[in-house]
Amino acid sequence: MTAAAPTDVCIIIAAKNAADTIARAIASALAEPEAAEVVVIDDGSTDDTASVARAADDGTGRLNVVRFEENRGPAAARNHAIAISHSPLIGVLDADDFFFPGRLGQLLSQDGWDFVADNIAFIDAAQAAHAHGRIDRFDPTPRLIDLVGFVEGNISRRGLRRGEIGFLKPLMRRAFLDQHGLRYNELRLGEDYDLYARALANGARYKIIHSCGYAAVVRGNSLSGSHRTIDLKRLYEADRAILAGSRLSSDGEAAVRRHERHIRDRYELRHFLDLKNEQGLGRAIGYALTHPAALPAIVGGILADKTERFRPSGSPAPLALGGKGEVRYLLETLAVDHPQK
Repeated sequence: MTAAAPTDVCIIIAAKNAADTIARAIASALAEPEAAEVVVIDDGSTDDTASVARAADDGTGRLNVVRFEENRGPAAARNHAIAISHSPLIGVLDADDFFFPGRLGQLLSQDGWDFVADNIAFIDAAQAAHAHGRIDRFDPTPRLIDLVGFVEGNISRRGLRRGEIGFLKPLMRRAFLDQHGLRYNELRLGEDYDLYARALANGARYKIIHSCGYAAVVRGNSLSGSHRTIDLKRLYEADRAILAGSRLSSDGEAAVRRHERHIRDRYELRHFLDLKNEQGLGRAIGYALTHPAALPAIVGGILADKTERFRPSGSPAPLALGGKGEVRYLLETLAVDHPQK
């Protein structure tokens, strides 16, 4: 008889200044019977995140709260949580977000995966308390995604709502991560994308279902990309490391190169604008003229920004929901039922 697959899950929550939301996140994780461990890493908070997190303990002995005295970033926090936990399955929950009831059981009902993720509902912060009753039900329609599909799904396109599937929050098999020596690279942008891309480059079976079990709470422009310019540089360098260190198919290599170029173009435009703002237009133009490979990204980006206001008003709205109470889904699909009651 074949042994049953392990079902104990460690939920990792990296938190910084999340005192207002951490209790809800922890409660949603502890409510899942498959959650054998919930590890919270307070990543150098200056508020009461750690004490609020400890107060959310349900007395079952599953919660472990660790505090970093200095901020080290979400990747370092998650790596530490992986190191001090033991469960065979690992899941990530952001400190602003929460699980809908039954999420882990829904994911674990699938088989044949090293990573498995479900749909994400983006919800206004003011609507979060009542979100579960308003979520559409979707047929799971499970499918495997390969490296090409994953990377292409992480190339954003101007004028469209962001839909990068790097936002997905999969369960991960610890055995696969250990077998291939995979942990988060300590990026401040795209650390999830980078880990999943490297896993797929190493042959991971990544299954996606359209059922929705994860709520991502949107606060104004919280997902609009307030990252540093250097973070873009480190992300395209991570793509280059994948290209240099992995044996990819020709299609996989081409996809990673397209993503690297996409991120590098964003970096070149941001770097040009930084120079203009900090050192003047002459210095910025001097940089552009001495880096001719960057010129198409700089000129194209400036022109696109200038023509933004002339786009049709019917263009898809940005991800930020504007407090209107709307619910949007990362994976677009057709509902099979009315919202859950």
